[in-house]
Amino acid sequence: MPLVRNSSNRSTNIQTNRPANLPDWSALVPVLPGVGPRTRALYEAVRRLIETGAVPPGSKLPPTRDLAARLRMSRVSVVAAFERLIADGFAVARVGAGTYVSGAVPQLAADVPSAERPLPKPAMPLPGTLGVATADDRSLKIFRTLLSRHLARPAPEHFHYGDPRGGAALRQAIAAYLRSARGVRCDAEQIVVTTGTQQGLDLFIRAMLKPGDGAWIEDPCYTSARAAFEGNGIRLQGVPVDSEGLDPEQGEALLPAARAVYVTPSHQFPLGVAMTMRRRLALLDWAQRNDAWIVEDDYDSEFRYAGPPLTAMQGLDAAGRVVYLGTFSKVLLPGLRIGYAVLPEVVREKFVALRNLSDRFPSTLVEAPLTDFIREGHLAAHLRRARGRLIAARDALVGGLDGARGLSVTVPEQGLHLLAESTLATDDSNLVILARSAGLGVRALSSMAVSQSPRRGLVIGFSGFPPDMLHGAASAFRAALERQA
Repeated sequence: MPLVRNSSNRSTNIQTNRPANLPDWSALVPVLPGVGPRTRALYEAVRRLIETGAVPPGSKLPPTRDLAARLRMSRVSVVAAFERLIADGFAVARVGAGTYVSGAVPQLAADVPSAERPLPKPAMPLPGTLGVATADDRSLKIFRTLLSRHLARPAPEHFHYGDPRGGAALRQAIAAYLRSARGVRCDAEQIVVTTGTQQGLDLFIRAMLKPGDGAWIEDPCYTSARAAFEGNGIRLQGVPVDSEGLDPEQGEALLPAARAVYVTPSHQFPLGVAMTMRRRLALLDWAQRNDAWIVEDDYDSEFRYAGPPLTAMQGLDAAGRVVYLGTFSKVLLPGLRIGYAVLPEVVREKFVALRNLSDRFPSTLVEAPLTDFIREGHLAAHLRRARGRLIAARDALVGGLDGARGLSVTVPEQGLHLLAESTLATDDSNLVILARSAGLGVRALSSMAVSQSPRRGLVIGFSGFPPDMLHGAASAFRAALERQA
């Protein structure tokens, strides 16, 4: 390009005296948001152009100086966006030539969802839905105070990987609680803290059973327990439940070579009966004779409304054949993700090894305030308050269902749900639809059958909802039944 000399004898490129005729990128680069991190916005915009093919592989990207001028942002910000594109493999820098789209990049549809799209709000459960904990403002305030205490002066264990069994302090607190409240014979060494009953059950199955082994399960049953066994390849046999609970004699007749049994003896889910002492002793005898395992799921034993809680089966076990599972999901709230397993010594080593492989160790940040909550007596006080609320909620639900056509309601003396057996000709799955249309969340009893002919009815929770809300939803359902008569 020819050079000219100006009056001061300096060399000047005559092209600099004219406006630059730059390529028009405005049709490709979208308008960036007026607020927020503009470097990130530019990176995402150019990346989207590359991924959707608007800027094909090998294309030259605009100079950073020109792009900065067009977008009215600093060149430093544009350079940072380009450096991220290069680091992520979407672009390459060629010395002296500029920045180009990489030769191999993913190709996505043009309508890539925007990261700014608002997330849908979670649907609130209908009154009567199972698995909802009873909130207690006083307990939440105390727990928040305890959590703040540990955050203000965090202990060293929060900053390194912990014990797969859970912290020693929490295990000691749980052991003391179970000995006094549930008659469980244990110490802290037998306890493993889990993220809930389901994890405890899954770890036991994987540790002590193998695919193809047989196991008994109550019929009808807790469907998540059934899924855990079947998901690990266990051959399940449903054993009928009557007014005394699961019958071991029928279990032996149906599947003599079972290696384990899953039971909820203190409050059978979903029928609500308690296993009699005669059946408990017979089941313990069967397990000892057959070198089999009893998995005792004591999921809601804290909530007994007439008399003291029933003693856990584990406390009657002299042969070390019972694996005891419990949880704080029902007692406090599922969001804690804290449960526990009380394990015989022969189970513990394999169980802990699998726990270490799956998620290393439980949250120490939750463990610390929960330990204080138990030790300082807050848990016992919380349970007293919760029982009063639950009795009121139960009675409101029963009152709303009173006189409902074709339903026989059992008023439970323990637990967080009730059973309404159906004598109607229609399937209980149809009753579920009708109830939900009336604003009442229910589960079909027939869906919980395993091997026997399904019983028909509805399983309805009363935890976590105000009494007036439960009464109103139940009354609306009762009226809907009458309209269908």
